[in-house]
Amino acid sequence: MTDESAITPTVEDLYPPLQRSGDAVYDATGNMLPHWNYVMESLAGMPGSILNDRQAKARRLLRDDGATYNIYTDNFRDKLNDSRTWGLDLIPNIISSDDWAAIESGLVERAELLNLLLRDIYGPRQLIRTGVIPPEVIYANRGFLRACQGLRMPGEHDLIIHAADMARGPDGKMMVLADRTQSPSGAGYALENRTVMSRVLPSLFRDSHVHRLAGYFRQLRSKMQSLCPHRPSPRIAVLTPGPRNETYFEHAYLANYLGFYLVQSDDLVVRGGFLWMKSLDGLSRVDVLMRRVDDWFCDPVELRGDSRLGVPGLLQVVRAGNLVVANSLGSGILESPALLKYLPDIGRALLGREPRLSSVQTWWCGDASDLAYVLDNLAKLVVKPTYRKPGELSFFGPKASADELAEMAALIKSDPQRYVGQPVLESSFLPTLQNEVLAPRPAILRAFTVAGTGSYSVMPGGLTRVGLKEDALLISGQAGATSKDTWVVASEPERIVTNQHEDVAPARESEATNLPSRVLENLFWMGRYAERAEACLRLLRTAYSMLNGEDPLSSDLRLTLLKAVTELATIAPMKTPESDEAMIEALRRGEAPQSIANTLNSMLFCADEAKELLSSDTYRVINDIRDAIPLLDGDEQDAYLSPDEVLDPLVTALMALAGLTHESMTRGYGWRFMELGRRIERAMQTGRLAGTLLGPEMMEPEQSRVAEALLLTLEGLITYRRRYGARPDLRSGLDLVLLDTDNPRSVMYQLGNILRQLRKLPSHAGYLHELPPAEKALIECSTRVRLFTLSELSASTEGERKVLIEEMQTLDNALMDISDMIGDRYFDHREDSQQLVDARWEGL
Repeated sequence: MTDESAITPTVEDLYPPLQRSGDAVYDATGNMLPHWNYVMESLAGMPGSILNDRQAKARRLLRDDGATYNIYTDNFRDKLNDSRTWGLDLIPNIISSDDWAAIESGLVERAELLNLLLRDIYGPRQLIRTGVIPPEVIYANRGFLRACQGLRMPGEHDLIIHAADMARGPDGKMMVLADRTQSPSGAGYALENRTVMSRVLPSLFRDSHVHRLAGYFRQLRSKMQSLCPHRPSPRIAVLTPGPRNETYFEHAYLANYLGFYLVQSDDLVVRGGFLWMKSLDGLSRVDVLMRRVDDWFCDPVELRGDSRLGVPGLLQVVRAGNLVVANSLGSGILESPALLKYLPDIGRALLGREPRLSSVQTWWCGDASDLAYVLDNLAKLVVKPTYRKPGELSFFGPKASADELAEMAALIKSDPQRYVGQPVLESSFLPTLQNEVLAPRPAILRAFTVAGTGSYSVMPGGLTRVGLKEDALLISGQAGATSKDTWVVASEPERIVTNQHEDVAPARESEATNLPSRVLENLFWMGRYAERAEACLRLLRTAYSMLNGEDPLSSDLRLTLLKAVTELATIAPMKTPESDEAMIEALRRGEAPQSIANTLNSMLFCADEAKELLSSDTYRVINDIRDAIPLLDGDEQDAYLSPDEVLDPLVTALMALAGLTHESMTRGYGWRFMELGRRIERAMQTGRLAGTLLGPEMMEPEQSRVAEALLLTLEGLITYRRRYGARPDLRSGLDLVLLDTDNPRSVMYQLGNILRQLRKLPSHAGYLHELPPAEKALIECSTRVRLFTLSELSASTEGERKVLIEEMQTLDNALMDISDMIGDRYFDHREDSQQLVDARWEGL
């Protein structure tokens, strides 16, 4: 009798041939293409459970790396709706060397053609003069920026990076669906996909002889450095819209990988005809800007006035030749799908031949005959705008209702020049892992090209995206599409290239000039928020513990605990519960958990802003914190979930974060500012807790119980018992939490640490030998604390310890002032008002 479980599944069992065209794995006769054989046979030898385990490992690695893709609401201008881990399907897209050779040559030619087209559009416009392109295709498109007329980049290329979205046509050949020329995204995700795949399926990847991607990024870095020929080590920055942008992970990832600075608009300022980065030591000149911000938003003075993503005066600096922006400003016009209609004629005019790589057939509605065709065949076409507004998607006629078709027709008639029609292509299908089996899913490939010293270089691979369903027409990350690693399999061993730029010797810069002050400010506040959240969590945990302890609490002690939670860990005042059970419920589902969640989210935002400085291990802990935050929401908690199960993981994760930053981060300015924020906040929280808990006078044994609550929250109870072996005494407890310099949670320990870090920061030349204001204030604060008299702090008058309360309030105010002084000195670079009109034109 045959054991069916022992039968090895065949490749056909794993992924049977499709009964239609468009399958990338099988040819028209149903035979598997040779370059798929090894991978598919290897996958067929893996049980479905193993594939699922590997898929889960890939998701875990992406999550640990912080690889995210932000999803927006239907209204693009609304707040961020969802941030999800980047999706990667385990089955790669495999392309043979022969197929890739044809694609590669076509992409190089296309990039050269688009580069010549860009120079003509913002130069002589010979193509318009000779009638190759109708004027309306250019002038009526918002992607054409008149302010960029005459701008030229050093060298032969204005188009530095080009990406093309491609799909296999009915003849099996690749066809270009769209060109991406402003700030093409996806190269960083392709690199992340490759990194994860080489770890999840190392043997399969190694034995498949896959072309490496490092050469593309090496060429990219080399080209960026060559754009500033007058400086041997130019300062190159990646301009990002910020952490709320959908592809922010890629911005930070590429900046780290390439060794560039990651900046936002607030990090930059134009002065004296140059672009400067606000750094810890003042202003540092930027020579090359690799932008990830769309054209219109780059300069609010000359382009879009309401933009907060650009730098005022940026275009003027580019015109003066003091800055190179890649890709060139104005290159967004090349993304207009209307140009696809005229690309064969453009190729004949500029290259003497039509492009080898064909484009999808396109009807531009600005042409009368094309408009009639699109309106007559609207139910069979996909309609795209020639200039895409935020949140605007393509219109798919085959899936539209009669009312939607009528509405679309009316829009086209109202402004025909703004729309094109294209056929709905039969998708090319790739095997995709779905519930332990492989299922066909439609796919498109985004390939990347970068300018070199001569022509262009193409990434041997790219970013493959697949739809969620077999009949998906829109394959977009915003629509939930996942991705694949793209393997170009080599027919012979490939020469390994390193990631080190060989032309320019590495030069070490002062850390005071190579970090945007915004990043340092976010590290400072990341430290403060982390410490604040930990203090609140510890207090909440102490309150839970004492309320559920064996000894019942008196009403005075219960109210004191509630007051501490109200003042230190909530947003709005809490009502006084009538019983311990009501208090526990208030602490579980009241304002305190919400307040802690808000503090943690603020910390996570700061971590995202400084993402390029945090290690993968650090970000793994940060993701643990992110995952645990929903447990604080009372609606998402299990009714019987114990408080320890909610609070302990967060406290442990915050302590792990503190340990990682303390043991793994280099003692540079980034670490010092995080340490400053942490120590300032810890001193403030300790002082506030001491004043709140010990301020009211109580009789024994309640007084000892409240002192025990203070020590338990500040991790000092075990130390106290080992020293004194008795119930907590007020004076000795205050000595431990305020004055003991050997206690890493005492106020004096924090003040001493703050002073050490302040003295390591760049000094202000104007002070000479005079102490900076923050250091003066800190020495005064430390002296005041050091001169505390414990008997005076412990003395009570009219039922409260007024001296203790006043001194803790004075300490709190002093630390807030010191924090503000640090911000004024190192984070705020106030600038004079800028001249928006050239002086030469005044009086005209």
